[in-house]
Amino acid sequence: MTLRPAGCASRPPKRDLLSLFDLGAETIRALVDRALELKRLRGRGEQPQPLRGRTIGMIFEKASTRTRVSFEVAAFELGGHAVYLSPQGTQIGRGEPLRDTARVLGAYCHAIVIRTYGQQVVEEMARFAPVPVINGLTDLLHPTQVLADLMTVEELRGPGALQPGRLRFCWIGDANNMAHSWMNAAALLGLDLSLAHPWGRDPDAEVLRRAQAEASRTGARIVLGHDVVAAAAGRDVLSTDVWASMGEEPESRAEQDRLRQRFAGFCIDEELMRKAAPGAMVLHCLPAHRGEEITDAVLEGEQSAVFVQAENRLHMAKALLEHFVCPG
Repeated sequence: MTLRPAGCASRPPKRDLLSLFDLGAETIRALVDRALELKRLRGRGEQPQPLRGRTIGMIFEKASTRTRVSFEVAAFELGGHAVYLSPQGTQIGRGEPLRDTARVLGAYCHAIVIRTYGQQVVEEMARFAPVPVINGLTDLLHPTQVLADLMTVEELRGPGALQPGRLRFCWIGDANNMAHSWMNAAALLGLDLSLAHPWGRDPDAEVLRRAQAEASRTGARIVLGHDVVAAAAGRDVLSTDVWASMGEEPESRAEQDRLRQRFAGFCIDEELMRKAAPGAMVLHCLPAHRGEEITDAVLEGEQSAVFVQAENRLHMAKALLEHFVCPG
């Protein structure tokens, strides 16, 4: 499968990215390849502009650095235009029904990127919008970030890095939206993924069920547990995230203390890296709380791919906009 559209002469058929299951393994690998190609083109000063004359609506109910900037710059560099919408500056914040917003924005824009809390918000937006809707993050899933992570692994470990049996992956920390999307990716691509999460911070039951069902078809191995050392032992790619996701941060000192106690030991530090495979890669979607889920030495160390990973958000955003707005 190839993703090299020459242009976008007319509005394409309606498709959405609500979770990685909306793509499938073949399209995920094609997007990774295309994002890598777009990165190479940018490095040579070459820039295709298939989005010329196209507008992307950006609904952000949560704060964002990487998701917002990567999609805005991606739209601009592909020849398009991004319109940023916050709840405070639109009728969304005054209670306009989401279905009404979806229909109107769908008439104005050629795609919608939405970053919000509930997964049901993204699903309702996709149900009523006549244009593609891209999930820029919900409390349940973060597919665009994990696509950039997969791109980073392929870039730094070479062609075939995402083929079954090539590398062993590990997630350490909260069973949050990132962990869920890593489970989806592993299930679809047939990867070997271990997850270590604290007691009481279990993954969503439906996400786990669907990932395990897909894994039984693809041969993926998804193992959950609470032992960080066991999960990281011999692993080639270690990923983590903050202990409390956006909107769930503890406010009182007592709540903060309970969070630290629950996540005690769930930190990627130098000692844990010695348990991983030689030369193991470290990923973190940022922002990071240095000294909590990852040490400063590891984040800034030779095995960290965190800032390559962050840069790759831009190139994956380009590949996604091109794919959904101007499919070949």
